[in-house]
Amino acid sequence: MKLALFDLDNTLLDGDSDHAWAQFLIEEGVLDGPEYTTRNEWFYERYKDGTLDIAQFLEFQLAPIANRPRAQLDAWHREFMQRKIRGMILPAAPALIAKHAKDTTAIVTATNRFITAPIAAELGIPNLLATDIEEVDGVFTGKPRGTPTFREGKIKRVDEWLAAQGRRLSDYAESWFYSDSLNDLPLLERVTNPVAVDPDPTLRAHAVKRGWPVMSLRP
Repeated sequence: MKLALFDLDNTLLDGDSDHAWAQFLIEEGVLDGPEYTTRNEWFYERYKDGTLDIAQFLEFQLAPIANRPRAQLDAWHREFMQRKIRGMILPAAPALIAKHAKDTTAIVTATNRFITAPIAAELGIPNLLATDIEEVDGVFTGKPRGTPTFREGKIKRVDEWLAAQGRRLSDYAESWFYSDSLNDLPLLERVTNPVAVDPDPTLRAHAVKRGWPVMSLRP
């Protein structure tokens, strides 16, 4: 058995999907542009430098979708896919995914499931481990549910997902995790084939030191 795990943002996508979602809502007039952009950029910098407080970020990130009719959110997301996401899919990403067509595959991302589920479907990856959102009567509350799929949380979520199938990561003769981010070092350390994809400077240095493959999906 073989397992291939993929980070999403800045790995398979040329950019960050939750950052793009915020920009989309600003363009739609749903959010105040200057104020929200400043805060969004601040969180994005904390993510990139490895100091992000995930609970604080999720409180900020999930607030715009809280208590809104699902039909409205879904309509926005369809437009978001067309206007933002399809153009962000890196040209070489489909070929990398196809390389693992015979393997068990999953996206493992900190970005919430509402944003990422249609993206995973677009990419043809059947399994998605993403930060889940609390719902009451089909309406998002704006609070995360369970363990956020971030840093060590990615390991926990992968372990739980495999355990539900009666499996463990060690059951796979070969396992891959493709990521760009220093935040994914915990899970990269756990697989048999860690791969740095267009990595940030910290991950690149770590990959070179450890002899991990470094690849690019960008033109």
